[in-house]
Amino acid sequence: MDIQREILETDVLIVGCGPSGLAAAYHLAKLIEADDELEMPEVLIIDKGSYVGAHALSGAVMDPRGIAELIPDFQEKGAPLEARVSRDAMYYLTEKGSLKFPFTPPAISNRGKWVISLNKFSGWMAEQVEGLGLDVFAGLAGYDLLVEGGRVTGIQTVDMGLDKEGHPKSNFEPGSIVKAKVTVLCEGVHGSLSRHAFEKIPELRAGCQPPSYLTGVKEVWEIPEGRFRAGQVVHTLGWPQPRHEYGGSWIYGMSDKMVSVGYAVGLDSPDPTNDPHLKFQRLKTHPLLREILDGGAMLHYGAKTIPVAGYYAVPRLYHDGLLLCGDTAGMLNPQKLKGIHLAIKSGMMAAETIVDGLKASDFGAGTLKTYQERYERSWVHQELYQSRNFHAGFKGGLYAGLFHGVAQMATGGRGLFNRRGHKRDHEYVLTVAAFQRRFGRKPSVQKMTFDNQYLFDKLTDVYKSGTQHEEEQPPHLVIDDYETCNTRCTEEYGNPCQYFCPAQVYEMVDDPDREGKLKLQLTPSNCVHCKTCDIADPYQVIRWVTPPGGEGPNYTNL
Repeated sequence: MDIQREILETDVLIVGCGPSGLAAAYHLAKLIEADDELEMPEVLIIDKGSYVGAHALSGAVMDPRGIAELIPDFQEKGAPLEARVSRDAMYYLTEKGSLKFPFTPPAISNRGKWVISLNKFSGWMAEQVEGLGLDVFAGLAGYDLLVEGGRVTGIQTVDMGLDKEGHPKSNFEPGSIVKAKVTVLCEGVHGSLSRHAFEKIPELRAGCQPPSYLTGVKEVWEIPEGRFRAGQVVHTLGWPQPRHEYGGSWIYGMSDKMVSVGYAVGLDSPDPTNDPHLKFQRLKTHPLLREILDGGAMLHYGAKTIPVAGYYAVPRLYHDGLLLCGDTAGMLNPQKLKGIHLAIKSGMMAAETIVDGLKASDFGAGTLKTYQERYERSWVHQELYQSRNFHAGFKGGLYAGLFHGVAQMATGGRGLFNRRGHKRDHEYVLTVAAFQRRFGRKPSVQKMTFDNQYLFDKLTDVYKSGTQHEEEQPPHLVIDDYETCNTRCTEEYGNPCQYFCPAQVYEMVDDPDREGKLKLQLTPSNCVHCKTCDIADPYQVIRWVTPPGGEGPNYTNL
């Protein structure tokens, strides 16, 4: 289909309105304001959510270092800070009991940090950007990264008004071509344009390790007053996560009546029935959780992936016409499981690099390389380097990870090895037969009864995420080979997609054309844009592509 597309031109294109993208825009405006020799360039800031923050999700305890550097008077400006951390505890859980750690190591202490809602905080940051005269456009989604002659020249936005077969309907609107002198990708975890960048520009990942991810699932609860204090923080290890797998939970006091509770599960699990949502619901049956949540009401739900490979998986951060920031570049401290402050600082460094380009009238790699140099001199680099082997230390399981964690704290992050390699997450999942050989049993799914009052099935939780998609459109979860899903994957792995997806997008149902057999049923309208399927599918036949802008979750207090 030959489509005529509108061509828009701008100087700076920022894709994604999370902490890194908004920090880049805010700092750029401030730098231009303070420099009498520079005029404000044309800046286009876009986000695929229906509003800024609609797709922003984190635990979240924020280290204030980044925001204090960007906006020193952030408290006076009314930043939405739920509570300052006053209590910090860690527990090891068994199925019925718990053991409280005698102290929280200083390297992972949260005292003095802030419990926040990232979706509210992102909205506030957007207000600060707009207050400096820049426009932020929500509901505008990037579909493809444009690379011409080896140089990134901008993006194409998503076509609107297509039917399920991809044919134009009466309301069809072709996506636009947005040409930019420099494109800053701040899409968050495993962004689709970032994936295009790594595929089209392989040198960005040359020499670095592959990324590794957790899937985090989260609920916000209103609870009886007095159960859990504002600013109280609890983390847990152990049950229901098997000892050979990576993961843990959090409980954060947002107020004296509201808590954030969630569970993060490694996608490098060998178990083909690894189900982050189910493990989270099992966690809530533990006495420690029941004492807090019983009698309360679940208000909101969300899920997202978390990049935890750390320092050695950070790609090259620049190319001709391109900069990578925040979670897009894997800038998250896996030891502290925090990345908001790192994202903000990366956006600031990107803005300083853009100023270099404006002064030189050049956004080639030679000029944008100063972003990499800034990163390597920054406290972001120092913090990531000090936690460089944390996730790798858990390769031998929970107890090995705790031992390595202590060794790393004592040796400035090195521990017993300097750099331990790892595979991509989907390469760790075992077939049913291989799992039985290794563990002496078949992989099995824990059976649960969901009352949808305290323990929730996936569909009920998705409803609480505010997720909305147009039904009559091409699926944004593109499966290259249904035959593999319906035959080979069923026989070898037992169709892991029906388990690892936290939103009931993938289901195996009776196949009327094959008696006694199952086939994959796809429900893209349930998708919360977590990207788990794109990462964890053992055959890598699932590809997440960007749906029209404004679709997906509409997070509140998350």
